[in-house]
Amino acid sequence: MRPAVNVGLSVSRVGGAAQTKAMKKAAGSIRIDLAQFREMEVFTQFASDLDNATKEQLQHGHVLMELLKQPLCRPLSTAEQVITLCAANGKVMLPLELKNVKDFQMKLIDYIRAEHQEIITQIENGGVLDEELNKAIIDAAKTFRDEYMAKEG
Repeated sequence: MRPAVNVGLSVSRVGGAAQTKAMKKAAGSIRIDLAQFREMEVFTQFASDLDNATKEQLQHGHVLMELLKQPLCRPLSTAEQVITLCAANGKVMLPLELKNVKDFQMKLIDYIRAEHQEIITQIENGGVLDEELNKAIIDAAKTFRDEYMAKEG
């Protein structure tokens, strides 16, 4: 399965103009991260021992690929996408097993909707993804991740 976005064929000029400020900021490095991941993935086919930084970059790329897959007839709202991308950029999901990433994503969104509604409200009201909001999302995601891993692990 491939992600919903093909970074090689992206219409970034049109798409960028249509995005909210929060989405632009949250998605900023995804394109570069995925390009680096694809290059690294090809390179690692021929290498057997990898350093920790390379392993982390590969895991981050695999997590991004999982997160960009959306179920049919259930697109994510802008707030849900921003939360997902902030958590991914903050590398919150790196300790998770890849098979649990989508489950974690959906449960994280439910958790933030229940426990941190102000985050969703701020994003939905056209708020800018400033350092404070980004930190609030990452902190909430880390708190939830710790609870999630304690239950799942």
